[in-house]
Amino acid sequence: MMKYFHRQVQLWGEDTQRELQQKKIAIVGAGGLGSSLAFALGASGIGEIHMIDFDEVSLHNIHRQIAFKMGDEGKNKAVVNCELIEQRCPFVKAIAHECNFTEWCEKNIEVDLIIDATDNLPTRAEINDYCRGKNLPWIYGSVEAFHGQVCFFKESSFRDAFKITSKTPEGITAPIVMHIASLQANLALRYLAGLSVKKDWLYYLFFNNEGELITQKFSLPKV
Repeated sequence: MMKYFHRQVQLWGEDTQRELQQKKIAIVGAGGLGSSLAFALGASGIGEIHMIDFDEVSLHNIHRQIAFKMGDEGKNKAVVNCELIEQRCPFVKAIAHECNFTEWCEKNIEVDLIIDATDNLPTRAEINDYCRGKNLPWIYGSVEAFHGQVCFFKESSFRDAFKITSKTPEGITAPIVMHIASLQANLALRYLAGLSVKKDWLYYLFFNNEGELITQKFSLPKV
């Protein structure tokens, strides 16, 4: 196992790598963000990854949802992602849940961290309520057009930080999806490996009209 994770072991040692094998996470949504998270975290040695999604692959998903290829249309997204995770890393158990988040909550599965890879505010509000009830941290991420947001929620509340509405997103580019998922994955891996993570800060990234990448951060109120 340590030979497989050689470059990570160089970073934090064998003991931390073994500790990752004891960690369990849930990724809510197996589309754009979820696919990139599966790639980034699925080969990192986290012991158990739960992928949650009721949706099936459509043709228009494939260009930005990197787990999928032509011919996957009609397959459940969580199932395809879990197959990919286990193909890439034999040391990770990936479990697909073909259901919505509310139905997954009823299964009472214990995890160390939940990562939001959804595309709507109401579901994120559900994640927020569930995690606050369980005293469980979660990582929010959203993308639209050429901008995105990420936050590691621990003591703050998503409901207080955002107005919860149903909103149809604008168009979206594939690279920004991967970029935001990468930031989420880095926060997740640092936290699970026992490294410091800045909690309850919202990171907002966007390209301005001149094509310059702007990064802003905001401290969220704690509840």
